[in-house]
Amino acid sequence: MGVIVESKSSRRSRGRMKEELMAANTSRRIRKDDLVVDRSGTRVHWRTGADRVPRVTDRVYCTEGMAEVVKVLGRISDGSRLLELRLLDVDNAPPFFAAASNVLVQPRRAG
Repeated sequence: MGVIVESKSSRRSRGRMKEELMAANTSRRIRKDDLVVDRSGTRVHWRTGADRVPRVTDRVYCTEGMAEVVKVLGRISDGSRLLELRLLDVDNAPPFFAAASNVLVQPRRAG
């Protein structure tokens, strides 16, 4: 069996990496509360995407505003689906991803 020897320089470089990672942990990071959709107000009857999985072309409300579902993808760690969304209020907005549990789905019209 071989013996692994760690040099002082490698320990120092690991210490610097740890310091750099710690510096990234600042109060300017995004807070979890900023990523949750507000259910109060006018969207009281809208259900979360975890309660009712949206379909392609359904309109949803997310943290960025109104969006259209482009794709419904696989399940994620919280049990809901991953959604590919496109913002409606922004021209040429690139698609982005959101958990279905963190969007509100517009009620479907009867009939």
